[in-house]
Amino acid sequence: MIAQLSKLDEIQAEAAAAVEQITDAEQGLEAWRVKYLGRSSDLTQVLRGLADLPEEERPALGRRGNEVRQFLEGLLREKSEQLRQAELDRSLSRERLDVTLPGRPVRTGKIHPTTLTLQRICDFWRDLGFQVFESRDVETDEYNFELLNIPKHHPSREMWDTFYTSDENVILRTHTSPGQIHAMREFAPEPCRVILPGMCYRYEQISARSEIQFNQVEGLAIGESITFSNLKGDLGLFARHLFGEDTRTRFRASHFPFTEPSAEMDIECFVCGGEGCAVCKETGWLEILGCGMVHPKVLENGGYDPAVFTGYAYGMGPERVAMLLHGITDIRNFWRNDFRFLEQF
Repeated sequence: MIAQLSKLDEIQAEAAAAVEQITDAEQGLEAWRVKYLGRSSDLTQVLRGLADLPEEERPALGRRGNEVRQFLEGLLREKSEQLRQAELDRSLSRERLDVTLPGRPVRTGKIHPTTLTLQRICDFWRDLGFQVFESRDVETDEYNFELLNIPKHHPSREMWDTFYTSDENVILRTHTSPGQIHAMREFAPEPCRVILPGMCYRYEQISARSEIQFNQVEGLAIGESITFSNLKGDLGLFARHLFGEDTRTRFRASHFPFTEPSAEMDIECFVCGGEGCAVCKETGWLEILGCGMVHPKVLENGGYDPAVFTGYAYGMGPERVAMLLHGITDIRNFWRNDFRFLEQF
């Protein structure tokens, strides 16, 4: 046993001397650890020899062996910290950081042009006494079509390229018009004046003029004496507010299943002054929205008596309005998240 104790003292002294010569953590210190604390180290071999000693000699040699192992592990931790600190000091001396230098500017976002246009539209109609009414993006076939006088298998459904889910009765809304039914059923039998902004979805070919998702703003006014003249007057005032006091408007007959009569409203092209150009396709006019008097059947579905109440409705696309206001030629710019485009607003 005396020979083994002497061997442990030699290992401790040799390891302590060797660790002082190490200057590299990745190679030198790791090699030292393997040599003095690894499975094939002299220390491990001595401790494995405990089984060959008489039982009464084992405790003394075991205690000394553990003391040496703990000593070496302490050397390893201490040297590792010394090398880490030395490397940090060298790094700081080589790579000095000047904290007085100005930082890199952070690119800040701006309000999206669609949002700006939505705000302008909503602000105008609020001033006319309309309140914002939000409805859901995921709708049922009943609200999106049937209650709006568009029965199943009716040819007019081809106007809307619909996204269906696994449940054929649950769809992504194709327009904000189903919000009319939600609003009427909440306010009936009292008059209501609401606007319904929101996102719509249609399965269309993406191009410079069409997208699979887009915003709409729906307007709805229900009362006992609302006429088409009220519709024309309010929309004409809206066009002059948005595009300028000298803006001229015209209404063209159209067809929507949920309004009767139906119309589309154009404004005089503000690029050419009505003379004809590429923007207005040489017509002198720019289409901005569809509108009409609420169909009696839709009024009834919403909870109003069509013999007592009348109403008007309109729908417009803020992206379309923004394109006209700012001369934007490609609707895809609204969804590209290109800073060069967005920072202009």
